[in-house]
Amino acid sequence: MGDIKERQAANRAVATWLLICCGLVFVMVVLGGVTRLTGSGLSMVDWRPLLGVLPPIGDAEWQRVFELYQQSPEFQKVNAHMDVNAFKGIFWLEYLHRLLGRTIGIVFLVPFIVFFVKGYIQKQEWAKYLSMFVLGGLQGLLGWYMVKSGLVDVPHVSQYRLTAHLVAAFLIYAYMFWVAMSLLFPAAPEASKHPWYGRTLGLAVLISVTIISGGFVAGLKAGKIYNTFPMMGDYWLPPGIMALEPFWRNFFDNMTTVQFDHRWLAIMTFVVIFIYWLRARKASLPARARPAVNALLHTAVLQVALGIATLLLAVPVALGAAHQGVAMLLFTVVLYVVHALRRA
Repeated sequence: MGDIKERQAANRAVATWLLICCGLVFVMVVLGGVTRLTGSGLSMVDWRPLLGVLPPIGDAEWQRVFELYQQSPEFQKVNAHMDVNAFKGIFWLEYLHRLLGRTIGIVFLVPFIVFFVKGYIQKQEWAKYLSMFVLGGLQGLLGWYMVKSGLVDVPHVSQYRLTAHLVAAFLIYAYMFWVAMSLLFPAAPEASKHPWYGRTLGLAVLISVTIISGGFVAGLKAGKIYNTFPMMGDYWLPPGIMALEPFWRNFFDNMTTVQFDHRWLAIMTFVVIFIYWLRARKASLPARARPAVNALLHTAVLQVALGIATLLLAVPVALGAAHQGVAMLLFTVVLYVVHALRRA
């Protein structure tokens, strides 16, 4: 009995650590949205994983960093009016974003070593946690790869790289969250998949696809056009929706098509969630899944309201960042439900 209680306590400690890391990744995603929406993402034109921990100190160092920025396409084509003081305003957000990424690495690595030494993480499981750390490091590389796309000729990051960076953050978050839930809610040996597992997994996929489409909206700044709802201007089907050749490029490179896809994917996702909630009320679900299903509907209502408000107001920073954050919250809730039904 003592060994069982010790193992449960160890599992709770590891799960708590993973959930703290998830919380930091959540903040990282929201801060990344703020950085993008304020035009701060291209203010740091170099990447120094170790030396970049310290910000510029003193007027001479600020001037040196500013001169580097002056050589970038963004300064030359967009912000040529800026002086060093105005530059500081956009620099700090990107600096904080990168600093938070390094902080997450430390918050992950140090407890991992401690838990491994204390035996909280068993030898046969260490590879799964090490892979989380490696994925986090690769995410940093992917972030720099994204930024580099905006430092050549056109001061605009690739929507493909931005969406890949966002998806990678969600995947790392999901991996840590899933392992934490498995530690907190270990399945009984006789447990099997709940009959609702398949449809819930399908709903999770639909939510994920909608979020990915939102990444392309953000990358193309497609929320700045057709700021009306439910119609796009005077149209249900706006002109130019298939203007690019070959046709598949419209789904990733055409601002009109990308916004059209995202708004209708969002509406379809909300309708599916509502129907899912109605039917789930009459289903025999595990006790821990029931409040999560209600939370799924409530979060979806909030997300739709935020999405419409963000569109109508042409993407103000606060609403845009909130919309991105609630997307991650919705993803978290559906992931929790999927976990609850996988081994019920």
